[in-house]
Amino acid sequence: MLGFGILLILLAVGSPIAFAILLGVVGHVSTLPFNISLVAQRVFAGLDSFSILAIPLFVLAGELMNESGITSRIINFANSLVGHMRAGLAQVNIWASVIFAGLSGSAVADTSALGRVFIPTMEKEGYPRSFAAALTAASSVIGPMIPPSIPVIIYALITTGVSVPALFLAGVAPGLFLAVGLSVYVYIFAGDYAELKPKQTIKERMKAFVQAWIPLFMPIFIVGSILTGIVTPTEAAAFAAAYALLAGMFILRTLKIMDLPAIFVRAMRDSSVVLIIMAVIAAANWLLTFSRVPQTVSEIVLDSVSSPWMFLILVNVILLVVGLFLEGIAAMLILLPILHPIAMTLGIDPVHFGIVVIFNLMIGLVTPPMGICLFVSNSIANVGLAAISRQIMPMFLVELAVLILITFVPSTVTFLPRLFGY
Repeated sequence: MLGFGILLILLAVGSPIAFAILLGVVGHVSTLPFNISLVAQRVFAGLDSFSILAIPLFVLAGELMNESGITSRIINFANSLVGHMRAGLAQVNIWASVIFAGLSGSAVADTSALGRVFIPTMEKEGYPRSFAAALTAASSVIGPMIPPSIPVIIYALITTGVSVPALFLAGVAPGLFLAVGLSVYVYIFAGDYAELKPKQTIKERMKAFVQAWIPLFMPIFIVGSILTGIVTPTEAAAFAAAYALLAGMFILRTLKIMDLPAIFVRAMRDSSVVLIIMAVIAAANWLLTFSRVPQTVSEIVLDSVSSPWMFLILVNVILLVVGLFLEGIAAMLILLPILHPIAMTLGIDPVHFGIVVIFNLMIGLVTPPMGICLFVSNSIANVGLAAISRQIMPMFLVELAVLILITFVPSTVTFLPRLFGY
């Protein structure tokens, strides 16, 4: 109880979650017959995994691709495909997120990179600045769903035994469902903001494709090499970083050696935020397991919830609420060791459950009051969180509809992995 009290107090006063959890663990261990140095051992053991290297490597690959000026090529290609439609620039925003998802695997990176271009450009075409900011944040949820995906790798690390390639494939359909849902929404409700543009010719589309082939090939290269068994996810992440570096320096020639130190610093900073949380959560999970908390919670839940569907509804409600206050990866690290064993006991497909959890928590990135993507989008738009939150509410309902679909129709998630033999 001492550790839990310390955790709540530190979170209440705004302490970073990693330090709040760590001090809570230290406080509880101090009441047990253990040497306090055991906490440090467990923290370092939480990072003692070859697979964890995939996280900083994918972050680095995304930074390199973004710095290479890939964003403008992606936007031009998306514009050649859907820019002529009703609410054309809004459609381009959404489908550029689909393409960019194959590079970064991060919703925050998506919001930051695309927001700098789309928010001012959409405002010039007549879209409200708050709407542009909200749409950029809402479509960024696609980023962690379409491979490569950092949350998917973390999910596989926590659960051990769930196939990364299967999760990669399973995330494709939900990401596309969300893109289609948002496209339908802007087609109906945002079509009057801007005038229709002429449809581009086949020649113009081919030119845009040729310019964008480098970023388009990267996700195919990564996922294809993993599915064929040529490389592990960690090795694929290393190849992705090398591919991004070589493409930026020698093919596109937009990266300079002098740019690299700043890129590596940003990648290290962003990776360290995730890795520190993973390390302290490993210590917390060890303590919870020692105290038999997961087993106790499992017994209580299984005594009261016997249906897999009831459990999935309960999980969705819990995660939607938790996502309002906790960052998605932190929430995953805290809750998965408890929820995953219960799901397996109830016979829920681990791949299906994983995508439901990930999609659920990624929605939390765009819901007030703590949605990180909202803060990033507002830092660019500077219109206030209240204005963005009002605009994003209908888009949140679209995302909720996709969540309900993938929760209660498992085949929408599992058909691709099964098609490839996973």
